Amino acid sequence: MESSSPEHTTQQPLLQPQHSNTNLETTSDLENTLSDDNLTWFGRISKATWIESKLLFCLAAPAVMVYMINAFMSLSTQIFSGHLGNLELAAASLGNTGIQVFAYGLMLGMGSAVETLCGQAFGAQKYDMLGVYLQRSAVLLTLTGFLLTLIYFFSKPILLILGESEEIATAAAVFVYGLIPQIFAYAVNFPIQKFLQAQSIVAPSAYISAATLVVHLVLSWVAVYKIGLGLLGASLVLSLSWWIAVVAQFVYIVKSEKCRLTWSGFSLQAFKGLPEFFKLSAASAVMLCLETWYFQILVLLAGLLDNPELALDSLSICMAIAGWVFMISVGFNAAASVRVGNELGAGHAKSAAFSVVLVTATSLILSVAAAIIVMYLRHVISYVFTDGEVVAEAVSDLCPLLAVTLILNGIQPVLSGVAVGCGWQGFVAYVNVGCYYGVGIPLGSLLGFYFKLGAKGIWSGMMGGTAMQTLILIWVTFRTDWEKEVEEARKRLDKWEDKKEPVLH
Repeated sequence: MESSSPEHTTQQPLLQPQHSNTNLETTSDLENTLSDDNLTWFGRISKATWIESKLLFCLAAPAVMVYMINAFMSLSTQIFSGHLGNLELAAASLGNTGIQVFAYGLMLGMGSAVETLCGQAFGAQKYDMLGVYLQRSAVLLTLTGFLLTLIYFFSKPILLILGESEEIATAAAVFVYGLIPQIFAYAVNFPIQKFLQAQSIVAPSAYISAATLVVHLVLSWVAVYKIGLGLLGASLVLSLSWWIAVVAQFVYIVKSEKCRLTWSGFSLQAFKGLPEFFKLSAASAVMLCLETWYFQILVLLAGLLDNPELALDSLSICMAIAGWVFMISVGFNAAASVRVGNELGAGHAKSAAFSVVLVTATSLILSVAAAIIVMYLRHVISYVFTDGEVVAEAVSDLCPLLAVTLILNGIQPVLSGVAVGCGWQGFVAYVNVGCYYGVGIPLGSLLGFYFKLGAKGIWSGMMGGTAMQTLILIWVTFRTDWEKEVEEARKRLDKWEDKKEPVLH
């Protein structure tokens, strides 16, 4: 498995951030509880569950809120567009899922490198490097953003080459043009989120996201219905909303007393070691992109079926719902990454292992509950997006597959978060390639096109790839030697102890 390597300077802060004292004491309590032979097994597990649940809730609840609100901003834009007509719904869905998710997956994946580095460095109390990691990641992602703009500019010919109809591709391209500013918001937002999450500072981002959502809904309503800017207006408002959230979070970092030791201003170190930092970022990006692009390909394949507008509408509604519920697991993904990274950095092997079990079980329970709700509302759930009865029937028919997907998504993203916390991105990338692109897509294409099962066939085959990947991650994670992982984290931290200039390896 490939590992990442946090760096730090030789001089360490004499003071700890105010908010970290309680966290460090609580994590020590967790390790002491799990090692206490005076307690029965049940007593240790009960007490440890209570301690870890408090830590997990403080991290996961705001993180879930942030990701769900961010996803709902895109979802609401899709809803506003859908009520303009079925063509507009298909265009916004294709633009969001076919093009925008490409950039989202790449940027979020590259930003996840900060998660590994900051998480382990913070656990080891190497606070001074967190701000450098944030800036270095933002620089790298911004440079990547300029390359991504080319895909946005040429979205129409790309969609046509992929076999989409002229009408849908033209409308989707108009929507995508308005999302170009959003690319650069991603480039700053994801490093900021990972920087704050590594320090267990998640509530401010949740409050900022909630306030931004209110502004977004009002501006979208005005732009689409009152001013009549249509698809372009909807996507431009979405880009603006992301920038509002980014600016607000950055102001918080600069002004907050909690970040006084982890943010010391802009540094030229942000431009050092970019090639090495890119290697880790690329591994993180490949791991996450192969996941986000996987279901993007599902929507693109649906556009090649007979009656593509109906297939796209029904499938994109299901994917929008799955994507929104998926944000619950993404929040737990972030919590798992922070908890595992912090515990490994602090040398707490038992705590890291226990955290993995508890966060996975919690996420799975919530996902099963979401699947039950979806099945109960299967006949009416599509009317949130469109008034079409034909689309409603098609969505209802796909809901059993949606429910199974939600359950699988309750496990897989959390285990990916564990991988990020440990620095296993490279290994998971190989697993994703084999399961998703070696099994899932070929099987889905075979069922959908050769056996004429349509969207259900494509989705069923690709779900098989997801199930295989999930089983592999379960097997690898629960066979992990956590004492060895602690040693690996310590070696990565000690490797740069005497170096004046940090260099990432």
